[in-house]
Amino acid sequence: MEVRGSVPQGQAPAPRPYEGVWRFTAPALDSSVPQVRHAVRSLVRDRGVPVDGDVLYGLLLIVSELVTNAVKHAAVLSPEVAVELAVGAEWIRVAVEDNHPYRPKALETDHGRTGGRGLLLVKSITDEAGGSCDIAPTPTGGKVIWAAMPLFGAAG
Repeated sequence: MEVRGSVPQGQAPAPRPYEGVWRFTAPALDSSVPQVRHAVRSLVRDRGVPVDGDVLYGLLLIVSELVTNAVKHAAVLSPEVAVELAVGAEWIRVAVEDNHPYRPKALETDHGRTGGRGLLLVKSITDEAGGSCDIAPTPTGGKVIWAAMPLFGAAG
């Protein structure tokens, strides 16, 4: 296998102490929403991730929205949801995976509705921070919804 890149093999910089990928599961229950949010906040703090306060606030809101959606809409086929937090040198990414095949779309703003705008909110937060979000199918027929943002936001 050939490896290509601009850094000679064996001379790549060591990852920073806060870089890595962490994955955990939670039951598809309402009570999991604040527990997952707390777990993500604690992981970011404990690993010393140098994330901008506004980005962290947005990330935690995104976690709440994605886990809530999985609990509300996928629990019948997915008694557990998987949460992944990945941190690179300059970015942070959260993903929530469930086993339900439905692929939701970000809804347009409808002032007459009281709900159904969670993915629109996720998209708005990531766009404002200079990040991106998407939905991808899993090999088992479910989906993973993810959002990634620069650690220091669009202005950082």
